Amino acid sequence: MAISVETFFLNPDAQGTLQAQIQEMIAAGILSGRFRAGEKLPSSRKLAAHLGVSRITVTLAYTELVANDYLMARGRSGFFVSETAPVPPSFAPTERRQERVDWNRTITRTFTGGDTPRKPKDWRSYRYPFIYGQADASLFDHANWRLCALRALGQKDFAAMTGDYFDQDDPLLIEYIARHTLPRRGIIARPEEILITLGAQNALWTVVQLLLQPGRKAAIEDPSYYTLRDQLSHTGSALDVIGVDRDGLPPEQIAADTDVVFTTPSHQSPTTATMPMARRKALLDRARDIDAIVVEDDYEFEMSFRTQPSPALKSIDSDGRVIYLGSFSKSLFPGLRLGYLVGSEPFIRQARALRANVLRHPPGHIQRTVAYFLSLGHYDAQIRRTAKVLQERRAVLEEAMATHGLTPADRNLYGGSSLWMQAPDHVDMGHLGDGLRDKGVLIEPGAPFFARETRRHNFYRLGYSSIAADRIPQGIAHVADAIRTFRP
Repeated sequence: MAISVETFFLNPDAQGTLQAQIQEMIAAGILSGRFRAGEKLPSSRKLAAHLGVSRITVTLAYTELVANDYLMARGRSGFFVSETAPVPPSFAPTERRQERVDWNRTITRTFTGGDTPRKPKDWRSYRYPFIYGQADASLFDHANWRLCALRALGQKDFAAMTGDYFDQDDPLLIEYIARHTLPRRGIIARPEEILITLGAQNALWTVVQLLLQPGRKAAIEDPSYYTLRDQLSHTGSALDVIGVDRDGLPPEQIAADTDVVFTTPSHQSPTTATMPMARRKALLDRARDIDAIVVEDDYEFEMSFRTQPSPALKSIDSDGRVIYLGSFSKSLFPGLRLGYLVGSEPFIRQARALRANVLRHPPGHIQRTVAYFLSLGHYDAQIRRTAKVLQERRAVLEEAMATHGLTPADRNLYGGSSLWMQAPDHVDMGHLGDGLRDKGVLIEPGAPFFARETRRHNFYRLGYSSIAADRIPQGIAHVADAIRTFRP
């Protein structure tokens, strides 16, 4: 029995090559039970004509399916569903029953996931996406990333891809971070003082788990990274929320009984304020006086396109009390989920043990791919290219804001990929942002960045890493008009 060619169609929104789509379409038919063992597939010529693809594409798809035992070839007769192809389950799914577990009572802790609205999955379809931290496909070096990934998949790197590092990391990636990345921030570290993490968020979680417990106190900036605040709320430790000014975290406001200080000195999150050198030294002096640990999140230091960034806190730390966080997820793409921790060897040793208990280590293939992308110079080239484009977009953004009377909450000198903005006091940027979506505009309300007791609703963040420069003026015009006409 032959399967009708009309059964097959390609999804115009599907991902992957045409050959891969055809393979997936046929495999799905077999696994769902629609195509049965012994049934004949349409000829490659007929299926190619029906789908509007080349005959060789269909032939290659059929050949790959034969190799995977989904199909079998019979001389000049064509291709058939293999007698030993995977078969769908013959049992009926268990009937869904009424839940009898009281999960509100059973779950011992509840998490907000960051207490922030989620970015829409289709954000790329918006004409004016002023959102932070998303990758611009036009700026990414797809070709060289693909080559690095393929190289990492090769036989030479088979052990790096498939091996269990247990509590260790890819030595090539660690070597690059130690010899190239950290020295640019003035930091000298041995491999034993570096740990790869699943992004900066995982790095923060690791620090929180190791350093805080009931009876201890943490100090954080306000506004600050909302996920950190959520993590700290589950430690049982006291939390001191310190308002930032135009220079970042004021050291003199850190209480004497503070054990751990979390700070973002290069680009304060989210205000983008840059901490001057005098204050950095004052912060370290204060930490030394009260014997506190300082956790430095040095995100976006690569995006300092207006002037050279100030030295990292870690680079001027003579006591070993600074724990440094870096992330490739910010500078490459957020889905990468790869960052690193740098600290004194006793701390990193415990961080390594904790990571091994939870997730062993980040995937070896990802680590090796990034190591190649860095060591072959592609990363530096991308950073230079991205910084140039961001500088151009920043100029367009500032001109558009001046034209339409929008007010930044402050101005940083170094660059970055976003601006922290302030609307009049009566404007609720959360409600306003919902309305702007109808005009294709995405902004990030600022309220979730503030602690609940200090929450402000008239702040918002404008990211410019994912919006083309020629769309910025009209997008800003929409934002300005919405603010001007807002009624509570």
